[in-house]
Amino acid sequence: MDTTTRAGARPTAPTDGTANGGATGTAAASDVPVWSEVRGGHLLSSDPSQIDVDRVYRWLSTDSYWAANRPRDIVERSLENSIALGVYRTDDQTQVAFARIVTDRATFGWLCDVYVDNDERGHGLGTWLAETARDLLADIGVLRIILATKDAHGVYAKAGFVPVARPDRWMEIDRRNTP
Repeated sequence: MDTTTRAGARPTAPTDGTANGGATGTAAASDVPVWSEVRGGHLLSSDPSQIDVDRVYRWLSTDSYWAANRPRDIVERSLENSIALGVYRTDDQTQVAFARIVTDRATFGWLCDVYVDNDERGHGLGTWLAETARDLLADIGVLRIILATKDAHGVYAKAGFVPVARPDRWMEIDRRNTP
């Protein structure tokens, strides 16, 4: 595991002598540093073992417009094949926010499934997740990152995201049944 750190963050120290801090079972753990950073009563971590899968599933499948009714097995599979970021309250370790990064770890990254619990919104956690995704991907050499949003453009602009410069070059196949 690479142990270089970006400003303000640090890799999680291995607790069991393994190179990935004991995290197993995800592609993210095998070749991307596990980052953790504390800000104002919250911990942001990329340690996949900390993700509260039940909570993330509930948020995405019942409270998001983009993943409404997403089956649990799809949520679990998406976590296994992505870099997951979680934000946790430091006082009780409750997860309060989540984001997922899909990447080839070489040229391209997609920031998706960004969700902040309703009670924690307005404190910069979404921007913090976006900044961390941006910096984590830059640290492993990925220089192009995209995301899609219906209503949070200002959140992502604070992390440096801008509208796609040439939308006429982008195409998609969307087989979801969502608006």
